[in-house]
Amino acid sequence: MTQTSEAAQRYASALFELAQDKGALAAVYKDFRAFAESVRTSKDLTTLLNSPAFGRDVKVKALGEVAKKAGYSPIFGKFLGVMATNGRAKDILGAEVAFDQMYANQRGIKRAVVRTAKEMSGAERARIESLLAKLVGGEVELSSEVDPSLIGGIQLRIGSKLVDASVAAKLNRMNTAMKGA
Repeated sequence: MTQTSEAAQRYASALFELAQDKGALAAVYKDFRAFAESVRTSKDLTTLLNSPAFGRDVKVKALGEVAKKAGYSPIFGKFLGVMATNGRAKDILGAEVAFDQMYANQRGIKRAVVRTAKEMSGAERARIESLLAKLVGGEVELSSEVDPSLIGGIQLRIGSKLVDASVAAKLNRMNTAMKGA
């Protein structure tokens, strides 16, 4: 999970407002997600952003070339340059997390994470998404994780709320109750 610094949040907020004013919010969102995925899959790009061995001017030039070759919108390309110029290249992924959250909030999308002991089928996933959409009264974006230590059952996190209906949690509760008896 990428940490979001206060600076990253400020940059993301400024980009969000600018993109919204220019009517380019969807394009910038798409560009930001594509760039973040590129960073996550490229060791060289990750090194460029995080290494103090590369000066600001080198980072600005390299990120400009990346933006140009990828065909990113001018707003997003300039954003990358501004962050690098201001010595904040290492905060770009944190800004992406903050921007992504602002974009979801603006569209009324709730994010949920479901953890299961084994991979869910498409039908199970669709059923959970449908139930959650009814529960929250809007669109839900569901991501899933597999955690064999749950043994069975499900853990569901929506925002800061966690519902733990896993077999492991039930066993822990039973163990605690038996110790108290």
